[in-house]
Amino acid sequence: MQQGSLTIVGTGIQLGGHLTLAAQAWIKQADKLLFAVADPVTAKWLQTLNPTAEALPYNTDCDRRRQTYGEMVDRIMEAVRAGGNICAVFYGHPGVFADPAHGAIAQARREGYSALMLPGISAEDCLFADIGIDPGKGGCQSFEATDFLIRQRKFDPNSHLILWQVALIGNRGFYQEGSEKRGLKVLAEVLQQDYPGDHQVVIYEAAVYYPVCQPVINHIPLHSLPQAKVTTVSTLYVPPIGPAPVDQEMMVRLGMDK
Repeated sequence: MQQGSLTIVGTGIQLGGHLTLAAQAWIKQADKLLFAVADPVTAKWLQTLNPTAEALPYNTDCDRRRQTYGEMVDRIMEAVRAGGNICAVFYGHPGVFADPAHGAIAQARREGYSALMLPGISAEDCLFADIGIDPGKGGCQSFEATDFLIRQRKFDPNSHLILWQVALIGNRGFYQEGSEKRGLKVLAEVLQQDYPGDHQVVIYEAAVYYPVCQPVINHIPLHSLPQAKVTTVSTLYVPPIGPAPVDQEMMVRLGMDK
C-alpha cells in the first residue's frame, strides 16, 4: 500500500447541521483539506476547521463539465501522491452527482492508495422528509433528467418518480439562464404520454440554510412545466397516478389470499 490516503466526505445539504461526526473528524485531522462546496459561507467554515483548506479548481469556462471534473481529480491526486492523509469535501452526499469524487476514489485505488468515501445527507433524503414520501410504499424511481430522456428510460407511473437537474436538460456544459425552456418543454411532452396534463407535480429545492430559509415546494400541473421557474438545484417530483394493480395469482402463491 502506498503512503498517503484519501477520504472523501460530504457536508450534507444544510450548513453545519448535516455534517456527520465522522466527516467532521476526518476534516479536522487531515494533513490537507480540499473542498468543492456550494457557497462561500461553507468554505470559510471549513477553513476554521482545518487551516490547510483549499478550494478545488472549478473552471466554468469549459465547454464540457467533464473537463472541469478531470481537473478536480488531478488536484486531489496531486495531493494524495505528495503523501499524508488527504480529505476532500463535497457538497451534499459525496457519491451523488459528484463525478470527481468517484473518479478520485477509483484513481487512488488503482495507484495503490487507501481511499474511503463516507456518506452524507443528500437532496433525495431531504425530499423524502420535506414532501412526505415513503419510498418503501409504492417504490421509487430516480433518474437524471437528460439521461431519462435520451435513453428512453422505462418507468412505472404507479411509483414515485424523481428527476434531477431539470434545469440542465441537454446541457453538457454549465448552466445559462433561459437555456432550460426547451428541455422542460420536451420533458413535459414525454411525461404526458403516461400522465394527464393536469397531474400535479412538484418543483423541489432543499433548504440550505434551515431554519433561515424553507425548502422550495411548488405544486404545478404537468402541462405548465415549460413555464416553471427552475434553478440549477431544482428537482422534479412526479407522484404516482395511483396504486399498481395486485396480481391475485401471486397473492395465492405467497399464501396471502387467506
